[in-house]
Amino acid sequence: MQLTKSQYARFIKQRTDPTSTLVNTLKAYVTGGAICALGQYLKAFYLSLNLSDALSSTAVSITLIAIASILTALHIFDNVARFAGAGTLVPITGFANSVVAPAIEYRSEGFITGIAPKIFVIAGPVLVYGIFSAALCGLIYYIFML
Repeated sequence: MQLTKSQYARFIKQRTDPTSTLVNTLKAYVTGGAICALGQYLKAFYLSLNLSDALSSTAVSITLIAIASILTALHIFDNVARFAGAGTLVPITGFANSVVAPAIEYRSEGFITGIAPKIFVIAGPVLVYGIFSAALCGLIYYIFML
């Protein structure tokens, strides 16, 4: 059965829940803001322990990665992400989730054939395009600064 573009669009519209862009944006904004606020709170906490600024920033990163990883392992991060959408993609927590989730999913296949080759299946493209984009921007900056 061949569908035209308009028939396909009607088919999809009938089977998907209507979404509100405003509500989704607010959920993402509030959740992402809460994650960032947690990061700021942690930074203040680590600074109050007399850690240097650089060391406290590192401790915040490690703590946020640990929290995101634990929540992913407990299948809580997925529920938060389902609610907040892009709000959970605050880089460090989203990246931690994208590494831990495949590791958990493929653990039954063992380390050699499961976890090791699949751990970066989601994060790999992000790394490749991120590094490529950074190198390209650096090259453009270098050319214009000559």
